[in-house]
Amino acid sequence: MKTMQPVIVDVDTGVDDALALAVALAQPELRLIAVTTVAGNVDVGQATRNTRLVLDWLGARSIPVAKGAASPLLRKHRDARAYHSPDGLGGAVLPVERGGPILDTSAPEVIVRAARRYAGKLCLVCLAPLTNLAIALRLEPDLPFLIDRVIVMGGAFAVAGNVTPAAEFNVWSDPEAASLVAQAGFRIRWVGLDVTELVRLERSRWERLGNATDPRSILAREVGRWAFEQRGLTSFALHDPLAVVAAVREEFIDWAPGHVIVRTETDEVAGKTVYQSDPDGRARVAHRVNSDGAQAFLERALGLVGKGG
Repeated sequence: MKTMQPVIVDVDTGVDDALALAVALAQPELRLIAVTTVAGNVDVGQATRNTRLVLDWLGARSIPVAKGAASPLLRKHRDARAYHSPDGLGGAVLPVERGGPILDTSAPEVIVRAARRYAGKLCLVCLAPLTNLAIALRLEPDLPFLIDRVIVMGGAFAVAGNVTPAAEFNVWSDPEAASLVAQAGFRIRWVGLDVTELVRLERSRWERLGNATDPRSILAREVGRWAFEQRGLTSFALHDPLAVVAAVREEFIDWAPGHVIVRTETDEVAGKTVYQSDPDGRARVAHRVNSDGAQAFLERALGLVGKGG
């Protein structure tokens, strides 16, 4: 029997983070040992509350949440509530009693302790600005060699950014942190807009979730309301869920080996990710995706297959 890999998911829980947590919990290959939060889509307090709510709703009450950085390393926090709604969860109504643990230990400390405990085995899936990981790296300089692999939802390599022409939101939010992480020597997989924009939840699929009974598909129905009812979108990208897919089904993605440089020198280029090819590089950049395969995988993981979800 294949051993489950211990995993920490680092989030700024908005709409697609919530769905990504549902996907992670559905994977038999992964053992979710903690979820860490950081300021990003919403402030870190809201992200922590959202994360605890989503885990409790999905029946994962025993999984602890650790609160992390309230602001980027050097910059002011800039949120994405316009995209994710004022509460970050699309105004989702999830009637569940909250009671799961929120740790007193900070998120960076939780990451370091887990890396030491599971030396060479831990997978870290980062779906948010990389502030927590950068702080953890300062606490433990050997972290790149203690963690098995890091999956980052971040970057825009051969496509334009989604907050500036140069930058994707997670990297743009804390480019200094992303730069530190990129240079540290982690065995890292960058899952950027080049592929995440190609895997989407369509409004036509979402509209069939009205009578959903599975907690995962109810979650998808609820967090989708802001995008489809308030913003009038016809679809939205499953950025963070695809990064979780990359942790368990790397074959859905074509990867380019090399190095990543994150630019920080001016506001115009801050957060721009630059790929440099190197067959011996420890980084891998996603440049193509089997969108049909990944889409089908995600729909199964989110309980969207079948009548009414």
